[in-house]
Amino acid sequence: MTTNSTVKRALLVHLSAKDRHVILDNVLKALRKRFYSPEKLNEDWRTAVECHRPLIEEAATGESFELAISDLLAELHTSHLGFFHRSARRASSRAALSATYLADETPYGKRWIFQDVHAGGAASIASIEAGNILLSVDGREITPPEHPVFVMGKQASIEIVGSDGRRRTVPVDVGRPKGKKLHFIQPTLVEARRLDGGLGYLKVAMFPGMVGVEVATAISSAIEELGAIERLIIDLRGNTGGGVGALRVMSLLTPERIPVGFALDRRRITQNLDSEKLNFPRFSRIPASTNALWPLALKFAPVMLAKKPIVLQSEGLGKKPFHGRIVLLVNRHTASAAEMIVAFARENKLATIIGEKTAGRLLSATSVKVGKDFRLALPTGAYYTWAGTILEGTPIVPDQIIEFDWHDRRGGRDRQLEYAIDHIRDMAVTKSVPQ
Repeated sequence: MTTNSTVKRALLVHLSAKDRHVILDNVLKALRKRFYSPEKLNEDWRTAVECHRPLIEEAATGESFELAISDLLAELHTSHLGFFHRSARRASSRAALSATYLADETPYGKRWIFQDVHAGGAASIASIEAGNILLSVDGREITPPEHPVFVMGKQASIEIVGSDGRRRTVPVDVGRPKGKKLHFIQPTLVEARRLDGGLGYLKVAMFPGMVGVEVATAISSAIEELGAIERLIIDLRGNTGGGVGALRVMSLLTPERIPVGFALDRRRITQNLDSEKLNFPRFSRIPASTNALWPLALKFAPVMLAKKPIVLQSEGLGKKPFHGRIVLLVNRHTASAAEMIVAFARENKLATIIGEKTAGRLLSATSVKVGKDFRLALPTGAYYTWAGTILEGTPIVPDQIIEFDWHDRRGGRDRQLEYAIDHIRDMAVTKSVPQ
C-alpha cells in the first residue's frame, strides 16, 4: 500500500501543466519497465489511470498532485509502492516512533490504539505504552483510516488516553541529528531474559542494515547470556523487517545449513525455476564484524552486477538444547524479513507459530527519479521461499491464533505471551515422555 495518501502538509513546489503530465508519464513508464508483477498492469489498471489522470494533471498544488498520484498507485494494492518529493521529511509511526497500532472502537469513537511499543524507541521514551489510545497529533485529531505522519527532526505533541483512563499530551522527539543528517531514534534491537523452568525469551525489534552485523551479533550475545535454556520463545511481534540480519534468527532454529529463499525480478522468472535455483549462489554466514564487509562485497559484487538471485541459507550454527522446543510469537505487524523467518520455520517444521496473521508484505524494492525532485518507490522483485511460496499478499496464519486484546494490555496482561509460555511448557513435557 502507498504510505502517504493521507498526508496533510504544505509541499512548496511549483508544477506547470506540462510538468504534471511528464511526471505522470515517467511514473507509468517506470512501472511498465520495472514493476515486479506486470500482470497487475492490466486493463483494469489502464482504466484506473485514465480515471485518475484528470485529477493528477489538473492538481492545483504540489501537495494535491502528490496525493492524486498516491491515490492512483493505491489501485495496485501492493506494498513498497509510494510517491514522494525529495524534500519529504515525514515518517510513519513504525519508523518515527518505533511503534505500531491497530484501529478499534473506543469510548472516543474509532481510534488508533498502540499495539507494539519497542523499548528504547521514541514512543517508549515518551512513556507511551501498548493499549494507549491515540487521540491527536500536534493538536489535530487523527481517526482511522487516516494514519498519523510525523516530521523528522521536530518534536510532536501526541495526545493519548493512558491505561489509567486519563487523557494526557506527551512530547515525542522524532529523529535526532547524527552528523549532518537526521536519524530515527533506534529502539533496543534485542531483548532477552530467562523465565522459570529453563525457558528463554528473545525479542527482536527490527533488522537494520543490509547485512545486519550489529543485530546478528546482539542476537548471538543474547542467546549466550541466556545460558543452557531448554526452550525458547522468539518474539517477532511488531518487527517490520529489514535486512539479512534475520538470517541469524533462522539459524537459531536448526543446526543445519538449509536453503531459506531468494528474490527474483520479473526477468528471472522461468518455467525451470526449480532446477535453476540449485545453481544460484548462496549466502550462508553473517560476518562477525563490519571489517569483513568489504571482502564480502567483493565476493558478491559480480553476482549483484549480473543481477543474479542469491539464495539465503541458514548458517549451520550447530545443535542447541532448545531445538525442537521453539515458539515464534507474531502479529499483524510482523513483516518483510521477519516474515521470512516465520515462513522458514513453517516450511521446515522448526517452531510453533503463535499470535496473529502476519502482514503479508515481502518484496524487494527501489526508488527512481521521475522529475522535479519527485521519486517513485516501487517493488521490483518478489521473495520466494525455497519451496516456491510467494509471501506478498499472503499473510502467514499461525498454528495457534491468539488475537491482541488491547483491553487486557491496558491492564498489564499479555495473553499472547502467556499462551506461548503455557504451550511451550506443555511441549517440553510431551517430548520428554518415553516412546
